[in-house]
Amino acid sequence: MHDITREFVGLASPLVGRAGAGGHPCQGIYHRPEGHRPTTAFIATHYNVDFSEHYLAPYLAERGYGFLGWNTRFRGNEPYFLLDHALAEIGVGVRWLKEVAGVERVVLLGNSGGGSLMAAYQSQAVEPNVLPTAGGRPVDAIQHLDAGDLFVALAAHSGRPEVLTNWMDPSVTDETDALSVDPDLDPFGPRNPAPYDAEFQRRYRAAQRARNERITDWALERLDALRGTRARDQLFQLHRTWADLRMIDPAIEPSDRRPNWCYLGDPARANYGMFGIGTLSTLRTWLSMWSLRTSQCIAAPHLARITVPSLVVHATADACVYDSDADALFRHLAAPDKRLESVKSDHYLQEPDGTRSLAADLIANWVAERTP
Repeated sequence: MHDITREFVGLASPLVGRAGAGGHPCQGIYHRPEGHRPTTAFIATHYNVDFSEHYLAPYLAERGYGFLGWNTRFRGNEPYFLLDHALAEIGVGVRWLKEVAGVERVVLLGNSGGGSLMAAYQSQAVEPNVLPTAGGRPVDAIQHLDAGDLFVALAAHSGRPEVLTNWMDPSVTDETDALSVDPDLDPFGPRNPAPYDAEFQRRYRAAQRARNERITDWALERLDALRGTRARDQLFQLHRTWADLRMIDPAIEPSDRRPNWCYLGDPARANYGMFGIGTLSTLRTWLSMWSLRTSQCIAAPHLARITVPSLVVHATADACVYDSDADALFRHLAAPDKRLESVKSDHYLQEPDGTRSLAADLIANWVAERTP
């Protein structure tokens, strides 16, 4: 990579102040060709992953585009995530591209978990619909967001509630005990060896949804119990979230992925480890991001409001994003001009060598066909 200017961008949030140590709530890095001010630029944001140095940024900058890897104040801060606040802070980045960087067209890049987040941003920008989390106040800053001109979903999950529910282990019998298990639902136990039959898959999926609903019931009840006390919210742990049957059994939705593998390696080991999605949340964050019943981080309703030209790029060897996820994203998009493409690679396009360049060419050429 060469001849690329990287500019740190730190901006105020419309919702919270600057940190006492000096840090801005909204931060990112703007990549562009040296000596050139692009008129088209990408912006990529995730729920909690730091996207400031996104792997595609230098590739797309080399192809003549700007790329703002953008973080809200929830980078590395997933337990406190609130969707309406995040959308307001994505809007800060989009406005900077237009008002300071001189960009005329903005491409919203929804990568990985950011697929549903950027879909929610565009949805809110074109048809305001996002409501405050339980007990929250309306956020004025999301009522007049600048919409994107193009939308790209890359190796994107279908939405936070669906992902967590599809990955969670429904054999947990006690949410306070990481070792509690119902052997009839244990995907790693001797009673249920892979490959899994259709009946076990049906029971397992139903039990996953039931677990999500039980946690939502508890969160709502607990919030109600806190009213009138000195506490407004509380943190809680979630155990065992690496147990999607597709991670273990490659016969379910066959693809180019490595069998018995997830983003953290062996699913059985990862499932009983300390790292995973949704492992720590406040009650309000659960309701805002993870609950099937109350979260507005489900992609489908937002995709139905996206009518700008849209591209879905699926990595067929992705360990945890499956063909059905890409097909669903594509199907729900309301854009008359939409395309579904695939690359044979892992989630981060690391293998084989050259895949990131191939994907950058695919995306850059698609954008070039739709911009002056």
